[in-house]
Amino acid sequence: MRGELLLLLSAIFPPQGVCGCPEKCICHSSSNSVDCSHRGLAEIPPDLPPQTLTLLLQDNQLRQLPAHAFRSVPRLMTLNLSNNSLSHLAPEVFHGLRHLHVLNLTHNSLLSLESRLFHSLPQLRELDVSFNNISHLPTSLAEPWENLTLFAVQQNQLHYLSRRLLESMPSLRLLFLKDNLWKCNCHLLGLKLWLEKFIYAGGVMDGVICGSPDMWKGKDLLRIPHELYQPCPLPVPHLEPSQGQQHGAAHREVPKPHENRISGERDPVACEVKPKPRPTNLRHAVATVVITGVLCGIVCLMMLAAAIYGCTYAAITAQGHRGPLAQTSDSGKMGGKEVFDHSLA
Repeated sequence: MRGELLLLLSAIFPPQGVCGCPEKCICHSSSNSVDCSHRGLAEIPPDLPPQTLTLLLQDNQLRQLPAHAFRSVPRLMTLNLSNNSLSHLAPEVFHGLRHLHVLNLTHNSLLSLESRLFHSLPQLRELDVSFNNISHLPTSLAEPWENLTLFAVQQNQLHYLSRRLLESMPSLRLLFLKDNLWKCNCHLLGLKLWLEKFIYAGGVMDGVICGSPDMWKGKDLLRIPHELYQPCPLPVPHLEPSQGQQHGAAHREVPKPHENRISGERDPVACEVKPKPRPTNLRHAVATVVITGVLCGIVCLMMLAAAIYGCTYAAITAQGHRGPLAQTSDSGKMGGKEVFDHSLA
């Protein structure tokens, strides 16, 4: 009788691990994991157990995910969405997953990733978006990923990766960047410098192989010396408005660059036009002329000082030689006179 009662109660009130398990999924109560892989799902099952820690949704037919798609599993720590057909993710699709540690988005059709996409994942440790069509990554994040240790973007369409984005991952230890279309020019120099520091600090990466330009194609970014990078072109100056625009603007009232009639303060629009900077080669030429003139002046002063010193030394030497000669001449005259006197005597 007691056994029949327990069986009836278990039928009415199923165990917690079995309660709410989706029809096409397998729930494991011991690990609080739900396996919905290889089920041909086109959307996320709505009746996921709220205590789920691991959710496996790989190898399905998911094409899009709505905002707050995982609100029913707020304790989720591992999410696998690999090998689906995702091409776009709503900015708030992962909202509420504050405990998520591992996110796998490999083998999809993603074109880009927005920084807002990961704002609600402060505990994220591993992010793998390899084998997609991503050509753009955010240049920075609103908040740093303090806990991220693995970041993988292999086999995508990336030409450029911002150094600021990597600097927002202070705990990063594993970085996978291979098989992209890296354009090794001056804009990738910041990434090169960051990677050298990353490896020196003990980080592990798989390498960045240049896809362009032709002179660096197939070369490892880290093996190209810094000095071989061509400087980035200067920004193009703003063109002056055309004559037609100037003629049309002449009919509009233009504020006069005088003091404000009400407050008496100077109108900020009336700031003086800054002089155009001189070209780099002209500045170098002017600097060279100035330096050359200073050096020539110093040499001339040294030569003048040497000439004055030589003349003074020669005059002193001549005066010193003239004194003894005069004494010798006088003594000769006196000696001759004495001899003459003796002869007379």
